[in-house]
Amino acid sequence: MTYPLIVLPFVAVTVVVTLATLPRPRFRERMASSGLTALVLVGLTLVFDNLMIAVDLFSYPQEHLSGLALGLAPIEDFAYPLCAAFLLPALYTLFAPPPPKDTA
Repeated sequence: MTYPLIVLPFVAVTVVVTLATLPRPRFRERMASSGLTALVLVGLTLVFDNLMIAVDLFSYPQEHLSGLALGLAPIEDFAYPLCAAFLLPALYTLFAPPPPKDTA
């Protein structure tokens, strides 16, 4: 199995759960915050994955990779921070108790 196929279910779940929050209040603000968070996480992944691969902490078998890379880091590694940036706020939105209604 290749790494792109491994990340595909994570990306699919992230998209479905994030879209499920569309009718909830403040969707645009949540997406903007998630996008900014994703940029930061991707930047950190870019720096530290490249460092860890460069010092030989780990390696990837080439036959399991898509062949696309940013520096030494395979592009597949960037799916996980992207999923985290969008999936976690979406799950919080779906499972958080609704705000109390004004009775006044």
